[in-house]
Amino acid sequence: MHDHEESERLASYADVLAGELPGTWTSTYHPPGHIDDLHELTSRVWDMDLVAESLALHPLQHAAVLTRRDGAQLVVVDRHDGREGLLVSALAPRSLPDEAYRGVGEPNGIALGDDPFVSAQQIASGLLPRYDTALARVRLHAAGVRPSQPDRVVLTWQPDGGLAASPVGKVAAAVLAANGFVEDQPDGIYRLSGDDTFAQARAVRETGQALKAQGIDTALQHPSGRIAPTSTHPTVAPATPVPAAPTASARRSP
Repeated sequence: MHDHEESERLASYADVLAGELPGTWTSTYHPPGHIDDLHELTSRVWDMDLVAESLALHPLQHAAVLTRRDGAQLVVVDRHDGREGLLVSALAPRSLPDEAYRGVGEPNGIALGDDPFVSAQQIASGLLPRYDTALARVRLHAAGVRPSQPDRVVLTWQPDGGLAASPVGKVAAAVLAANGFVEDQPDGIYRLSGDDTFAQARAVRETGQALKAQGIDTALQHPSGRIAPTSTHPTVAPATPVPAAPTASARRSP
């Protein structure tokens, strides 16, 4: 029989974490009776270390899910090593294909002590940066967008004839936004429509000029996956579909 006090402890602990983590988070408790939900959470645990090992030996009896406004999620589960506290792990997004996880390391979870206020600091400084980095990479992979660099913005053709870029830094992002690129939340990808190819060509040319003035080069990723030579004034060719990108191994579930 599951201990009611344990349920209250985990739910209360997660509520405190949600209020202490940076950004806006909500907490949802999944009690022992939610078997399907608990199985689904187990399949999404993005960990190949401490949390995965624990779940292999001790299947989920209950859990609390922390959800950030942009859709990022963490799961808080019991700790079974004889110490006080709990475990927390990132959850992989539901909607992305396995191919998007290839070459992306798991943002492994961490053990938490019995003080949720201290634990919130540990999550914010340790797990969240790893999670946000991994999320950004798999979302780029899923969108077929080649990552940019601090000194070069890569514009990637999209199947609908548009262009997409993942700028590094506020300066590049501001230039893209000022030239018609629209940020796609929560991916952080900036997209330029291809509905009007003349307007698109002008926007790309002006984007290249503005970025060059900031010391940032611009390059186009062609449908072949090749990066065109760096150019101050990128030219826009007729849009053709971009083939599926990334290579390496897919995410493994515990």
